[in-house]
Amino acid sequence: MDFLAQLPSFGNVIWTLVAFVAALSVIVAVHEYGHYIVGRWTGIKADVFSLGFGPKLFGWTDRHGTHWQVAALPFGGYVKFKGDADAASGRDEHALDTMSPEERRDTMHGAPLWARSATVAAGPVFNFVLSILIFAGIALWSGIATEEARVGQVKPMPLAQTLQPGDLITALDGQPVAGLGDFYTVADGLTPAPVVSYTVDRGGRVVTLEGPFPFPPVADLVQPDSAAQSAGLQAGDVVVSVNGTPIHAFAELRKLIGESEGAAQTLSVWRDGQVQDITLTPRRVDLPSPDGGFETRWLLGLTGGLVFEPETRRAGPFEALWLGARQTGMIVQTSLSGLWHMVTGAISSCNLRGPLGIAESSGNAAAQGTMTFIWFIAMLSTAVGMMNLFPIPVLDGGHLVFHAWEAVTGKPPSDRALRGLMTAGLALLLTLMVFALTNDLFCP
Repeated sequence: MDFLAQLPSFGNVIWTLVAFVAALSVIVAVHEYGHYIVGRWTGIKADVFSLGFGPKLFGWTDRHGTHWQVAALPFGGYVKFKGDADAASGRDEHALDTMSPEERRDTMHGAPLWARSATVAAGPVFNFVLSILIFAGIALWSGIATEEARVGQVKPMPLAQTLQPGDLITALDGQPVAGLGDFYTVADGLTPAPVVSYTVDRGGRVVTLEGPFPFPPVADLVQPDSAAQSAGLQAGDVVVSVNGTPIHAFAELRKLIGESEGAAQTLSVWRDGQVQDITLTPRRVDLPSPDGGFETRWLLGLTGGLVFEPETRRAGPFEALWLGARQTGMIVQTSLSGLWHMVTGAISSCNLRGPLGIAESSGNAAAQGTMTFIWFIAMLSTAVGMMNLFPIPVLDGGHLVFHAWEAVTGKPPSDRALRGLMTAGLALLLTLMVFALTNDLFCP
């Protein structure tokens, strides 16, 4: 039993808040630790490392002189370096004026440019590293499919399963299958039908049998914060009809829902040997397309899969890291593309979520189970790292722009310019937050 998946019954609002704080705390702690540890490595001393803002709840001081604390408001965190006037890294002019050149070297404001830049960049970089490690860990835990079209586990279906674990599929509906990739290609070309024929090598014996369509209308995954989750659909559910129309393939379900134009749909769902009717309304979603753009579709929030779980193999550590890095890169690419399409008006600005939307997604992801929640943390960590690199004053990316200016001109921007830019950056950031919060409250 998945412990996280059982907790929402104790109170949805409280559970959503707990899940959001837990996810945010992990991401913020890793981000700020990146600033702290790289600062320490480059000779910049930290006075305070705080998880949360406001009054201190408890804390301790380590042998390096840094005070570690947990504060009352768990919606962020900060590192206050030596010579900083506040959590926003403003200059403490009085303290800096009383320091010797050697002491100023230990501060964020007196350290060499390379040390300051590395310390600022470390926060977002550590967010990306967290995402890569989580995705790699999931690959190591769950394994990756082998190249053979071999059955690992069979899935419960309304039609009795004739496939068995260990079966090597050599032909599908009479067409030869050379491997798992070939199986997908052949299955994609089949016309949906109640049953198809499978030729399998079962322990050295060739057997031809009938089984469900290769891509049945089964819910491999119910997406968090989706119409399907709101209606109570669960992973493993098999949709046998839509508005009374029998279906045998996931593609048929996708087609009927896509043509619904958002009208309520009644699904007959097979679950644990029983069929029940569930009525739900598809949601309009902007999805990335293969050409790098976006397409608008009506979706339930279900992810389909094969009629069986393919046999898996253990991923090597370097292979897992490569898969984690590729997944993180895909999230960054899709997010940037989505932002660009929102700015140009190609897709709805309602795709931009604010704190309420992210909190709701946190609770929904946790309700799907531990693995989904961990996956969500990795995705959110990537988003936080990417956002902090935007060249907006008050964000890490803005500070890096100031450092680039200093590298080119030989001197930092004037205090007056910095104050003006920081004020403008803060105003822009608050405006974006208000806009995103408005989306949370009023977008469908």
